[in-house]
Amino acid sequence: MKNTFVKMHGLGNDFVIFDGRQSRLDIPAKKIMEMGDRRRGVGFDQMVIIDAPKSTGTDAFLRIYNADGSEVGACGNATRCIAKLLMQDLNKTDLVLETKAAKLAATARKDKISVDMGLVYVEWKDIPLSHEEDTLSLSVTEGVLKHPVAVNVGNPHAVFFLQHKELEDVPLEKLGPKVENHLLFPEKVNVEIAHVENRARIRMRVWERGVGITEACGTGACAVAVAGVRRGLTHRKVTVVLDGGELDIEWRDSDNHVVMTGPVSEVYRGEIEL
Repeated sequence: MKNTFVKMHGLGNDFVIFDGRQSRLDIPAKKIMEMGDRRRGVGFDQMVIIDAPKSTGTDAFLRIYNADGSEVGACGNATRCIAKLLMQDLNKTDLVLETKAAKLAATARKDKISVDMGLVYVEWKDIPLSHEEDTLSLSVTEGVLKHPVAVNVGNPHAVFFLQHKELEDVPLEKLGPKVENHLLFPEKVNVEIAHVENRARIRMRVWERGVGITEACGTGACAVAVAGVRRGLTHRKVTVVLDGGELDIEWRDSDNHVVMTGPVSEVYRGEIEL
């Protein structure tokens, strides 16, 4: 039997989405890896299964998997894509999606989707780290990458601030996996390198754990914005410029929630034998 899927992307961060609301769908890690292969499969950064809601007041539960088959607690761009999909299906402009990490409120804003990613966490146990360190300046160093800020936005992030030329020249494909697998991070870590252009604009590149270099990462953009505020480098509302485009991020002072806004696109629909 073949299963239908939707291919979507947010700023080039791409996803394969299955609807399991009517009948639960469980896909082995090996099959996820096969589908994620960009030469022999469909190709994606993450695969998401939409389940029926588990909690009162929510519209769906999301299971999110990296291209290597590992499950993760959050993916901001995938949440925005699925919010758009379900808004069309349910005829809504506001809804609440639940993941392993949190309940996320999504709102349609003209041609963009805004998602409240909830609270961010900056204590060392919440990242998590393998031992206590100052999360504003970790001991981690790899080449020009030194002393990152640690942030958890439903998943762990290490944010390195660099000068512009350094950022564009960094061999992220070599240094990214070294930081991702550093012993300080027992659950591994997403790696962001960022340059503050001004207090309202940040340039960013990303290495996603379990995936590699991607054109965009929603939770990564949120982590960079939070790290900029924590270092005293930026306002609480910034535009983050990724390889795939721009996201507007606000770390609200009123409740410390981080809100992400940006465009999403449906690429095509297809069928695959699972």
